[in-house]
Amino acid sequence: MKIQMVDLKAQYHSIEGEIDARIKEIIHGAHFIMGSNVCEFEKEAAGYHNIKHAVAVASGTDALHLALLACGIGKGDEVITTPFTFIATAEAITYTGARPVFVDIDEKAFNIDVNNIEKAITKKTKAILPVHLFGLPADMDYIMKLAKEHKLKIIEDCAQSFGAEYKGKKTGAISDAGCFSFFPSKNLGCYGDGGMLITNDDAIAEKVRLLRNHGQKERYYHSIIGYNSRLDEIQAGILRVKLKRIDEYNKKRRENASLYTDKLKGVNIITPSEPDGYSHVFHQYSIRTSKRDSIQKGLTEAGIASAIYYPVPLHLQESYKDLGYKKGDFPVSEAIASDIISLPMYPELTEAQIDEVCKVIKAA
Repeated sequence: MKIQMVDLKAQYHSIEGEIDARIKEIIHGAHFIMGSNVCEFEKEAAGYHNIKHAVAVASGTDALHLALLACGIGKGDEVITTPFTFIATAEAITYTGARPVFVDIDEKAFNIDVNNIEKAITKKTKAILPVHLFGLPADMDYIMKLAKEHKLKIIEDCAQSFGAEYKGKKTGAISDAGCFSFFPSKNLGCYGDGGMLITNDDAIAEKVRLLRNHGQKERYYHSIIGYNSRLDEIQAGILRVKLKRIDEYNKKRRENASLYTDKLKGVNIITPSEPDGYSHVFHQYSIRTSKRDSIQKGLTEAGIASAIYYPVPLHLQESYKDLGYKKGDFPVSEAIASDIISLPMYPELTEAQIDEVCKVIKAA
């Protein structure tokens, strides 16, 4: 039985008529940049998060970069984040001229270990950038408390957590700004690249709107040097169709995660955790096991996809060797990188497919 990590065709076929009609409408309207679908998608996303502003941009990486700039982060500053994440988290910090300062992760949640943040704060620290990894929110109460005490900005990396909740609030709507990716495989994904920033701060929203469109509020009048980071109209149209279904998609992901956890009981692996008051949306279902290589080999031979996120933590990447970190600096991140594996996860995954995945894991 061939099973993909994510089956984008299955999702498309379930909404094919609406998607095709929306794309055709946009093409016939011939307004492809900053049109009505972008405007309406921003309003709908803001309403979904119960927040004042949503600003669509070209990618999740751009959302992080522009959010940092809008929060005043620049050369000589430091931003605290985790080394166990996709490189875009740290790249966005580097783009501003600031320095990423890494803090190890919690071994159960895979998110930044809040107990280690304060010791990393210096006079140069200007912000904390927590990542809601794999769809599980970080411990935001403690992070917000530290930020208030030290007068720091908080920018949430919500690339993998659209729709996740922390104590009744959706991720991204808790801090100064939240940043989303709409990469095709994300819980809410378009058919190309796309991103968004959400915020209740008028100044941050206004600055990002300027930055995403060449620094212009009025056409050909440029008040600052900006970027070309606009979500195109077709992608916005696709996202509007999918946004209506995101809670349904996330519910199915949670149900599939529950099936995995139940069926893997008694096997010598560590399954994902979900603390009380947190709502995990399972962008990935990631297990830890000392038998990773044999499990992945067995899955591959059975035609079942799997993935390792992330085999080399950022502090050990060649691109960040100038930061001066070395092996052993973040032992939890390094240990998890050596034994984590992600299993197929998407709303359309069937129980029969999950049974097959678990059967192969048990055999391995």
